Amino acid sequence: MTASQRSRAVRRCCKSFAIAGPERALDTRTNDPDDGLTGWRHPRRDAPLADVYRSVSVPRGGSNLRKLAAFLGPGYLVAVGYMDPGNWATSIAGGSRFGYTLLAVALVSNVMAIVLQALCARLAIASGRDLAQACRDAFPKAVAYPLWLMAELAIVATDLAEVIGTAVGLNLLFGLPLEIGVLVTALDVFLILYLQKLGFRYLEVMIVTLLGVIALCFGAQIVLADPEWGAVLRGFAPTTEIVTNPEMLYLALGILGATVMPHNLYLHSAIVQTRAYGSTIPEKRQALTFATIDSTVALMFALLINAAILILAAAAFHATGRKEVAELGDAYNLLSPLLGAAIAPTLFGIALLCCGLNSTVTATLAGQAVMEGFLDIRLPPWLRRLITRMVAIVPAAAVTIWYGDSGTARLLILSQVVLSLQLSFAVVPLVMFTASRAKMGPLVAPAWLVALACLIAAAIVGLNVKLVADFVLGA
Repeated sequence: MTASQRSRAVRRCCKSFAIAGPERALDTRTNDPDDGLTGWRHPRRDAPLADVYRSVSVPRGGSNLRKLAAFLGPGYLVAVGYMDPGNWATSIAGGSRFGYTLLAVALVSNVMAIVLQALCARLAIASGRDLAQACRDAFPKAVAYPLWLMAELAIVATDLAEVIGTAVGLNLLFGLPLEIGVLVTALDVFLILYLQKLGFRYLEVMIVTLLGVIALCFGAQIVLADPEWGAVLRGFAPTTEIVTNPEMLYLALGILGATVMPHNLYLHSAIVQTRAYGSTIPEKRQALTFATIDSTVALMFALLINAAILILAAAAFHATGRKEVAELGDAYNLLSPLLGAAIAPTLFGIALLCCGLNSTVTATLAGQAVMEGFLDIRLPPWLRRLITRMVAIVPAAAVTIWYGDSGTARLLILSQVVLSLQLSFAVVPLVMFTASRAKMGPLVAPAWLVALACLIAAAIVGLNVKLVADFVLGA
């Protein structure tokens, strides 16, 4: 190669690097400027879930349908958390005890979840931060660290429910002891690593496939249960008894905590950024629209599953006088004689196992996002996920060894109430951030959405205050 040829080759390389440079900066977001956003105490740093950040391409051209298809997926990972085993426990207890009455709580909780998840997508796309990073960059350490502890407590409560639920599913279907089943759930760490190594889309495909299995199982069980559909429709209308009856309020808050789960707010604001949607305002607006459609459709699907669990419990147990069913094992054992079909409990067990597997995967991702976001700790992916999983497995193993089969439902319901009590510590910062033009720029939430979100936050805080007051006063 002559000197002139070498010179031309160097210029071509430099030109290629200049073209690729901005895209590379977009992928890592290390020391990336905040695009004119002035409301943050600290500049934006590393990307959320950096190993999968913007790893799913979005077509620059073509139809909007193709672009929407590229955004489908994160919403279903979030929806998984709205139908986890803890939700099963609260829905079964609520349906067997109060019939269809608490369907109204499932509906209202789902509407709250849709609004809050839309805000999560807005925060992520507008600021380039997930909720944990936003808390770290907006608040002083004296505020950020307690919020981190609250988030970790919520994830432990979530994982406790999901690990126990998976272990119960393995026990019901295969006779595996609960203690061994809890340890088996640690294998999801390696499953996540393997699927993400193939690509984040593979993880999403697994989640959606298991959701499809769950839907088919519950569809068959609802047909066998043959509920009174008029009473089902009336159950979606709210009544004052839900608030005035302390026992019903306790279960209602359990359903609320199991539906509008704190860790899902951190999770969605992180995984929505797996899409390479571009950096201009029009591209971000389009990404926000598609991400909101994705999460809304997925959460409506989650509502169908949650309602199906409660309807099944009301039709199979409450209608036959079995008003104290709360244990997942009891529900499994009673379905066959009550519905008159031997396959009913098997379908229940399969759906429970699928829910548990799905939920432990997404909770592990949420734990990673929280740890990285709040503490800015960068560890190898396998170590991060192993630590997150062990934080859940240790208390879950202790609980199952101590209580065994009995008492697991009580602990599952309690874990969901704990989630409800922690919810305010995630919702209030989320509403604050998305209402701030200095933090969000042109994508700041409109006034009507802020007002609705404030109403939701006030309702959550108020209900939790009443629950604590009832507990303290012994009502």
